Amino acid sequence: MKKIKFFKISGTILVLFSGLFFYLYGQPKLKPDEAAFQEIKLLFLDEKWAEACARLDNFLKQYPYSPLYRQAVFMKARSLAQLPGKTEEALKAYESFLEIKPVSPSLAEEAELAIINLAGSLVAQGKREYAPKIESRLQSSNKVVRYYAAIKMSYFKEKSLAEKCIPVLKEIITEEKDEELRDRARIALLRVSPRELSELEEKSQAERPLVLKIRVEKKGKKEPEIFISIPWSLADLALRSIPEKDKERLRQQGYDIERVIRDLSRTRGQIIEIRDEDTIIKIWLERD
Repeated sequence: MKKIKFFKISGTILVLFSGLFFYLYGQPKLKPDEAAFQEIKLLFLDEKWAEACARLDNFLKQYPYSPLYRQAVFMKARSLAQLPGKTEEALKAYESFLEIKPVSPSLAEEAELAIINLAGSLVAQGKREYAPKIESRLQSSNKVVRYYAAIKMSYFKEKSLAEKCIPVLKEIITEEKDEELRDRARIALLRVSPRELSELEEKSQAERPLVLKIRVEKKGKKEPEIFISIPWSLADLALRSIPEKDKERLRQQGYDIERVIRDLSRTRGQIIEIRDEDTIIKIWLERD
């Protein structure tokens, strides 16, 4: 029994000492560049932008081959962007970041958007030479970057510059499914060229398929007995395929199918009504 007790106590002491040893010596020691970067990250998270920039400058000079170098350049760009009067430096820092390969796609996108935003601010201050920084991104393979560049350019006061974003704005309006995004593009295009927006909307309206609507109402009732909505191409074919004997019978009852087809084609948007004692049939064409 004493031996068992001794081994239990010895085992407990061993566990305690091994835990203490791991606490003191088991944690991996940070390399100099990692330790310096951790301190800078704290400044960055505390939004101490000026101090973070100064420390990042030192870091980049001292550790040019550090695996953290790319991240440090990005953090420097973001810090500079928060400081008044440092817009041009921030833009150059973001461009430097994009030159370091490979670049994380998400960080690359963020850097591209930041460049557009910073360049837009500089153009608004009268520094027209920064407009190409945005214009070049109208050709980006990343549609988020391309769209943001177009919307940003729509605010340019100089019409010759603003008009360069029109093709991309039209692309958004005609191809995107997001209604909110399309509305933003419409507003941007209206800002740049009301005529272009009007022509685009007219063209879009003309390209929408024609639909035949038929509504059968009983007198004295609010709700229709029958409501049919079918593509006009199919409806026209169906109406024309009615046998002549049936068409003649309908004519005798006052329903001339050929005349209805002619009237619908000629007076799109207007409602043709066929009435008898207790029924009203309304037929019209509209764009879906």
